[in-house]
Parts: sequence; C-alpha cells; structure tokens
Amino acid sequence: MPDHATSTDPAVQQQLDRLWSLSPGADILGLDRITTLLARLGDPHLALPPVFHVAGTNGKGSTCAFLRAAIEAAGHDVHVFSSPHLVRFNERIRTAGRLIDDAALAALLSEVLDHADGIGASFFEVTTAAAFLAFARTPAAATIVEVGLGGRLDATNVIARPAVTGVAALGMDHEAFLGSRIVDIAGEKAGIAKPGVPLVTMNYPAPCRARVAAVAAAAGAPVIARNLDWWSETARQTMRYRDGGFAVVTDRPRLVGPHQSRNLALAIAMLRHQGALAIPEAAMRAAADWAQWPARMQRLGAGPLHDRLPAGSDLWLDGAHNPSAAQPVARALRTLAGDRPVVIVLGMLANKDARGVLRLLAPAVSRMIAVPVPGHACHAPATLAALAGELGVAAGVADDLPQALDLAGETAAPVVLIAGSLYLAGEALRLNDEYPQ
Repeated sequence: MPDHATSTDPAVQQQLDRLWSLSPGADILGLDRITTLLARLGDPHLALPPVFHVAGTNGKGSTCAFLRAAIEAAGHDVHVFSSPHLVRFNERIRTAGRLIDDAALAALLSEVLDHADGIGASFFEVTTAAAFLAFARTPAAATIVEVGLGGRLDATNVIARPAVTGVAALGMDHEAFLGSRIVDIAGEKAGIAKPGVPLVTMNYPAPCRARVAAVAAAAGAPVIARNLDWWSETARQTMRYRDGGFAVVTDRPRLVGPHQSRNLALAIAMLRHQGALAIPEAAMRAAADWAQWPARMQRLGAGPLHDRLPAGSDLWLDGAHNPSAAQPVARALRTLAGDRPVVIVLGMLANKDARGVLRLLAPAVSRMIAVPVPGHACHAPATLAALAGELGVAAGVADDLPQALDLAGETAAPVVLIAGSLYLAGEALRLNDEYPQ
C-alpha cells in the first residue's frame, strides 16, 4: 500500500525518488530485510533511548500522543516515530519534540539508501531505519514507536528490549496481511511482546484475550490487562484511572470521543508499568489537555476549505477507515451535532470495508457526498453513493473535496465530516492550510 510521499524540498524529493526506485512497491512483512539494513548502519535500534512500543488496530496513534504529552509535561524530551504522514513525510519522525527538518531528513534518507543495495527494503523499512538512525544520534529521555502494520512481523519489532509495550483497541483491518479472524489479528498485535517486558492491553473478548495471553506467555512477557490489572471510568467531565495502589483523575481528553478516555488510560497504564522514567501524577493529568493528534475528530479552523461552507457551519475531520474506527466517530457525531444536519464527505481506499463503515455512520448522518481519494486506488464515488442509498441515506458524488464542500454548503449551517481515509484527511489539511506541527 504505497504512501505516494512527495516533498516540496528538492533534496528530500530526490531521496524519495530513489526510495521508490529501490522499494518492492508493496508491503512484504518480515524482519530479515530491516535487520540486515540496520546491521549495515551500525544497529542504531540498539542505541535508542527507552522505547514505548505501541500496537493496535485503532487508537495506537492517540495512545502515542498521550504518552508524548505526559512525558513532555514531566519535562523530558521524547522522540516519536509514527505513520502514516498526513501532509508532509517529516511528520513520521519527531526528534526530541520537533518534526525533523528537510535538511536532516534528506541526509538520513540518503545515508540509509546508500546502504540498502540488494536488500529489497520496503518504503516503511527504509523510513524505520532512518528514524532509528536519527533517534540514536539525538539525545532524549524516551522514544515512542508506533507499529506500522500488525506487530509480530512489523519492521519496528526489531526493538529487543523496550521499556514497555502496549496494545490498543483491536478490530478488523489489513486482513490480507494479518488474517481474516479477529483472534488472529490479536495474536499478530501481541507479537511485540518481549521477555520480561510488561505488555499493557485493553480489555478484549475472551478469545482475543486468550490469544494475547498465549503469545505473551510464549515470549515470557507479563500481561497487564484493563479490567483485570488496571481500570478506567469516564464521567461527563473526567476520567479516572486506577491500578493496585494508585489512582488519578484527569479531565476528559481534549481529543474528541469517549474512546479517547480509554486511550489516555492505556497510556497512563503504560507509564505506570515501566521503570525507565519517573512520570509524576501531574504530568499524567496534563496529558489529557496537552495531547494533539491530527485527523482524529479534529475540528478544522478557518481556511480555504472551511470557507467554502456557509456561516455557522462546522467542519470536522477523521480517518474512520474501518468499522471499529467508525463506531466511536458515529457516537461523537450524534453528540456534536445535536439537532443540526450532518453531511459526511466520504472517500475510502479500495481495500477497506466501505459497507461496514457506512452501516455504522449512516444513522448519524442526513446526507453523504462521495469523493475519490487522490492518488490512491479507492472505491468509486458512485459505488459509495449506491451503498449509502441502500442504507437510506441521501447521497451524491463530487470530483474532489472543494466541490464536495460546495455541495455540502447547500444544507443550512451543517456539521460536515470528512472521513474514510487518512490520505483523504491529509488532502483536507493541505487544502485548508492546516499542516500538522
């Protein structure tokens, strides 16, 4: 699933062009290529600051954002490796709190690619190696690493001794790589477990819980599970976390949706069950207010895209690219909209479950406008519109996001949600001049 990365910086673009010419052009899971590449680079992954390693189908990015906010609130610098990027490739690599600049990125990619001949390393493997090289060379107190795809065979799983590992919410996605049963996906995510390193998890259905426990036991990792070893409850204005001998009450996260309280609690549980950093209670509370994670129920501000809507309209943005991600979005929409009409602008990649996503979103919306996802193989807008019609939602199509916003603006003061793909979300941010920082 190519990322179609481009850059306005000529030096970075030159290296991205090299990467596309060398990459196999598809995700091929396995650790042999990344291990060989890192060995040629001097094994930088063995010299990282303490690593917080996070997997999951949904919520892993938000969990990483809460971890970063808490660690920074405690006064520490922290590296972050995440994917995909939304607008700029640089978003994937944050060194000591700052997005990597173009000059450093171009040099790192060049160095990695100079050592990649004959390996057949993928886009993600080269990116991972570049991030680890940057992190090993820049002082920081911690490193947060988001798994790219799966866990067991993901390129980030070369990290042999993280400070703690975590698995966020599970759901069906990437079945071609991870299996067609949720229990198999659970096993792949739990594959980041390491000997003696706590594996902190959410609460899952019994079969998934059993599979995670079996994988962790085989690895020699203790499982710290929600509703068994730690608990969280969400009230109207607060979230309460507790485990054996500790409790903290925070504000409801600024990130929108009840699921974000659970992601915050998972981050706190990971912080509580690692020994590399001392994170005070005040920093955990601060994470609720400080964490930012673009394109996850993000309210867009004034800009060229938003300004196409009539006065009094709201424009929101979310990935919502699979059913388990769409469900909390639908709940949040009902709360945000009240009695106002909701128009969804939807574009989805061809390998995503469009019917499953639409079935969950349809009860929360009054109208849908389907669009293509620029530069990617995607469901035809007419197909999405037909699916919406089957579910009783009035639907139309547009050629692009500006045209879709013009059509949405025909509804008086609507709540508009752009959703269905993080690639589409990146296009929305670009068009609205809201670049992730």
